[in-house]
Amino acid sequence: MTDSAKENTGAQPLPDGGYAAARLRLLQSDTPTGPDRRAALARLTDNWLAALLDRAATAAGIPGAALVAVGGYGRGELSPRSDLDLLLLHDGRAGTDAVAALADHLWYPVWDLGLDLDHAVRTPAEARKAAREDLKVQLGLLDARHLAGDGELTAALRTAAYAGWRETAAKRLPELHELCQERAERQGELQFLLEPDLKEAKGGLRDATALRAVAASWLADAPRGGLEAARTRLLDTRDALHLVTGRATDRLSLQEQSQVADTLGEADADVLLRRTYESARTISYAADVTWREVGRVLRARSVRPTLRGLLPGRAAGKGDRSPLAEGVVELDGEAVLARTARPEHDPVLVLRAAAAAAQAGLPLATHAIRRCAAASAARPLPTPWPAEAREQLVTLLGAGASTVPVWESLEAEGIVTRLLPEWERVRCRPQRNPVHTWTVDRHLVETAVRASALTRRVHRPDLLLIAALLHDIGKGRPGDHSVAGADIAVEVATRLGLDARDRSVIGSLVRHHLLLVETATRRDLDDPATVGAVADAVGDPGTLELLHALTEADALATGPAAWSAWRGGLVADLVDRVAARLAGESEGDDGAADEPTAEQERLAVEARRTKGPVLALHARAEPPPEPPADTSTGTPAETPAQQPVGVELLIAVPDQPGVLPAAAGVLALHRLTVRAADLRTLDPIGEGPVLVLSWRVAAEYGSLPDADRLRVDLVRTLEGHLDVPARLAERERAYARRSRATLAPPPRVAVARGSSRTATVIEVRAQDAHGLLHRIGRALEDAGVYVRSAHISTLGANAVDAFYVTGPDGRPLPEAAATALAETLQRALL
Repeated sequence: MTDSAKENTGAQPLPDGGYAAARLRLLQSDTPTGPDRRAALARLTDNWLAALLDRAATAAGIPGAALVAVGGYGRGELSPRSDLDLLLLHDGRAGTDAVAALADHLWYPVWDLGLDLDHAVRTPAEARKAAREDLKVQLGLLDARHLAGDGELTAALRTAAYAGWRETAAKRLPELHELCQERAERQGELQFLLEPDLKEAKGGLRDATALRAVAASWLADAPRGGLEAARTRLLDTRDALHLVTGRATDRLSLQEQSQVADTLGEADADVLLRRTYESARTISYAADVTWREVGRVLRARSVRPTLRGLLPGRAAGKGDRSPLAEGVVELDGEAVLARTARPEHDPVLVLRAAAAAAQAGLPLATHAIRRCAAASAARPLPTPWPAEAREQLVTLLGAGASTVPVWESLEAEGIVTRLLPEWERVRCRPQRNPVHTWTVDRHLVETAVRASALTRRVHRPDLLLIAALLHDIGKGRPGDHSVAGADIAVEVATRLGLDARDRSVIGSLVRHHLLLVETATRRDLDDPATVGAVADAVGDPGTLELLHALTEADALATGPAAWSAWRGGLVADLVDRVAARLAGESEGDDGAADEPTAEQERLAVEARRTKGPVLALHARAEPPPEPPADTSTGTPAETPAQQPVGVELLIAVPDQPGVLPAAAGVLALHRLTVRAADLRTLDPIGEGPVLVLSWRVAAEYGSLPDADRLRVDLVRTLEGHLDVPARLAERERAYARRSRATLAPPPRVAVARGSSRTATVIEVRAQDAHGLLHRIGRALEDAGVYVRSAHISTLGANAVDAFYVTGPDGRPLPEAAATALAETLQRALL
């Protein structure tokens, strides 16, 4: 028997004036409040009901009965207008009429006071049967608390309820999870609702109760950090709501929010909502983690241990670890840290793990996040960030819908605000405009998700994604949030390590993120002054292209009322007019590369002399010198990507068919990720051209391969002894089970007309993947065109490549042939 049960086995004397008067005095008193008042109200009610049972049982002559509180009342948590959930338990020896008379003596006084009552009359056997048949009854019995009467009846029922729950947990927990999911679909997520239901919405009190039930099953337990405090805050808010409205309501309506805030001592309704959202987010995150763990445990139990040890690739008691990135592996459906990972020595690991998890469509394991969080507190990222950290952030933001749960996990563990302190001001900030679906912080993440689907439209997807994440970062500060946000965004971009030109673009995008839609819907587009003002504000075609994509992503992430075909058409019309105005300020690029370095010339001479490939592998220093600021035109050559971290690989090969796909295929086989590349042709000694490929590469995981090994495989490939396509296809099949949960935008291949006077420029924008450059090279080779130069950039998970090609005669392709080449290349990448 619990302590509370022992304390309530007999009736205690009520204060003067009876229960109703004592209840009223308690609720009108300023003290106690919060948990103390709920507990005091429960004790007061306990004593009153115990006295009722004593008198009724004596009058009816039924000794074998007990009054039991279940549900919220069983937990000793009575809000001012809470229902009384009661179970009259009897041993079955008394007649039906006697038991009914006993129940009437209990229920009618409750109804006479106008209190809501949820009641049942059962024997222990009937209670156990009801629990087996009805999950809600089962959950209520887990909180059963003895009030009065035969305490042994209550104790036996509690013991049986817990035993039955644990015995049937493998069956009942999935049922409970399904109920929680159905409720979330009906009620929405509490942390984003302007008028949330504190009990039924996802992240509300029902979910907190479900977590208690999971813990009682002994199969899994919720993360405890802040969970009880969050639940208490929601209960306190509900108490205040009951007192303000005088009704048993759980919906925090707009008209009551100011009064509820005042009752709780909050500054205003926005502060109330923000604290409510923070509490809901804590509970929601704990629920997600807990249900994931329940699923993992139940999956492990579904395979008998003796069979699990016989499964291919599995040792008994050990999971199958598949590498995702350096220091990150997949285990049991989660991204976890590899055994050799040392987050205390690798401050980029948390972003690498998050990016790998999002790209694979996997949750990031809680213990992995917490290890990284502890390490980052002791050893934060340096300022400015190393290039790899910036690349991993862009990769995370570009993962689409899979970004959201990973980002929320990082935020729940305090990592986001540690990486981006400016995030704290927008975190859980409500937006009272009904057009907005999300809080400010979630809107920013949703904008990045929407922007990830538009990355094929822009030359700098990295700047688009970063601007999407920061475009409303100025909200909550005095003045125009766009103006304030631009300054903050530039500060963040500086910390991320972006150069002066890219910082200026980011600041411009944030400053003008509302410019296009406001101008298109409120101004006369036929007025030259309108177009001129936008052109002056934007400045160049590259920024205009990014701003167009950001405008659409922002509107789509706001809500269904913020974007339509009509608005989209007006914005597109404005963009076309501004682009035409800016076109006269930009000139085509001939694709000429910088002068070759001394080492490139030396390697070209050596390749011509040996008539074979020559390789050189160098560690790359970081950061590179910052170029002077100038105006970007948005063309591939004039908008260079940030130089990423990695090593420099130089390859010189006497010109022959298939060099580009062969070299790219060998790098893919050795798990080298191409971050940037340039291809040029040299004729060092006048005896024939030599192709020189300058690569910036990084190992996907593990150490870099030896240059001699790369050379051997390149020679074998060029001689036809190594079947690169077959090897890459085999690897793709082996890792097919790790396919992305959310599909990336399809590749986009286009002819950049007017970009060069001496070659046809083919632009390729696609999701970076193993062997992508190899497939592009093969397609170009099969088409019979000559690649005069190439500029390869990998920005996060997006490849943005430009190939300067000519026909066999060394001249640009005719327009029809160029269009056909682009279409052929796009089909090859689908």
